[in-house]
Amino acid sequence: MIFPRLRKTARFATILCLSFMVGCSSIPIMVPDMSTRAPRQVKLEGASGPLSSKQSKAILARLEKSRPGAKTNIFERHLAIEEAVAGSPLVVGNKIVLLIDGPTTYDSMFAAIEQAKDHINLETYILEDDEIGRRFADALIKKQQSGVQVNLIYDSVGCRNTPADFFKRMADSGIKVLEFNPINPLNARKGWYLNKRDHRKLLVVDGKVAFIGGINISSVYSSSSLGSATKGSSSRWRGPSKSAISGSGSSSPGFKPADPPPLKPGQPWRDTHMRMEGPVVAEFQKIFMETWNKQKDEPLPQRNYFPELVAKGHDVVRAIASSPDEPYSVIYATLLSAIKNAETYIYITNAYFVPDEQLSEALKDAAKRGVDVRLLLPGKSDFALVLHASHSYYTDLLESDVKIYEQQEALLHAKTALIDGVWSTVGSTNLDWRSFIHNQELDAVILGYDFGGQMRSMFEKDLQESKPILLQEWKKRSLLKRLKERVARLWARWL
Repeated sequence: MIFPRLRKTARFATILCLSFMVGCSSIPIMVPDMSTRAPRQVKLEGASGPLSSKQSKAILARLEKSRPGAKTNIFERHLAIEEAVAGSPLVVGNKIVLLIDGPTTYDSMFAAIEQAKDHINLETYILEDDEIGRRFADALIKKQQSGVQVNLIYDSVGCRNTPADFFKRMADSGIKVLEFNPINPLNARKGWYLNKRDHRKLLVVDGKVAFIGGINISSVYSSSSLGSATKGSSSRWRGPSKSAISGSGSSSPGFKPADPPPLKPGQPWRDTHMRMEGPVVAEFQKIFMETWNKQKDEPLPQRNYFPELVAKGHDVVRAIASSPDEPYSVIYATLLSAIKNAETYIYITNAYFVPDEQLSEALKDAAKRGVDVRLLLPGKSDFALVLHASHSYYTDLLESDVKIYEQQEALLHAKTALIDGVWSTVGSTNLDWRSFIHNQELDAVILGYDFGGQMRSMFEKDLQESKPILLQEWKKRSLLKRLKERVARLWARWL
């Protein structure tokens, strides 16, 4: 979620706030009581379709045996409950490449676009008319003119600062362009609701390669956060002390909270994306086509959207899409299920943390039963009101032994989680009411210790550029800051 120049557009903000108030007159139920859901047998699918019960059990057993140390029930009760909630299959035989920050992600995406032979499907929240946006537009137009069919879905609010001529140029080249839920009511489709947004980031090339994660198409991602730890003076924070990690002590290198520093020009953004090959790509292709069809635009041109796929690796992946059209967020329900079944640790990185009571209680309960719960959150933000609202939850969480860290060197925009070293998720979903109630979101759940090891390494590196929030220091924050938190908390459901 990025809101460029939002505060400068008072008229739009007023309309948006009115829409929030009308659409959120009562507190919704985020997810149903999952304990009432009958567990189902976990189903796995491969390149040739559903696997037999014997094959599925063998794969899950192999994953379980690969775990070093204590056994976890992530492959038992958790997966069975998740199956009942998510519905989408766990797909085997995939190859995943973890992509950190914009430059690495864009290089990989441009390479895939250049190699496209049949079609390119792109769905994004933001596509800006800047250097990066124009590079994408030029690459897509070039492929369209070469005979590759390009289909684009962009969100009307996310791209409200992008000139209409930017998209007209692409449409004139033959690219099929769909504006998701147009702001202008005169262009509205059935069921129009201003607050309903498409926050997904999805690129599918030839039905064989897919990209998802938190990265929009914007030049704000042009600077990588990877080298920032080596910049500045030698006194820069280098990582959490033992007492900070354990949550004990007051002499460890915490800091007295202050208002978040303003964003600097060229501020590096820290985000996470991933590239996938293998049978699960078909699941993401289905999700793109479902969104296109629900918007009731003209049908997609005939292309080979579902080519025969073969196994490319050993990663087990579940594609999970959530929509405000559904009774609850499937992504949120899946995450809660994983948190409630965690046994050793929960590492969450998220850009916009404004949890509801269910999520807060699940995190606190996990910490109280001895699970190492760590939240890596922004130290600065492109949306200050969200940051203040997030801070209003800190005291309660810290008092329950949840450990909180704030990224110092870059603007954190990633949305990832790692549980027990085996259950990972990467996607577009923020941990706030907007993502769980109003937005279309897209995430992937990945099972396995190999990918989990990569996720843990990434998390630990991020901690090197983060500071722990210590309870005793946090309680010393100013009255003005507390007042800002209280005011922002009142708007939690509408941020």
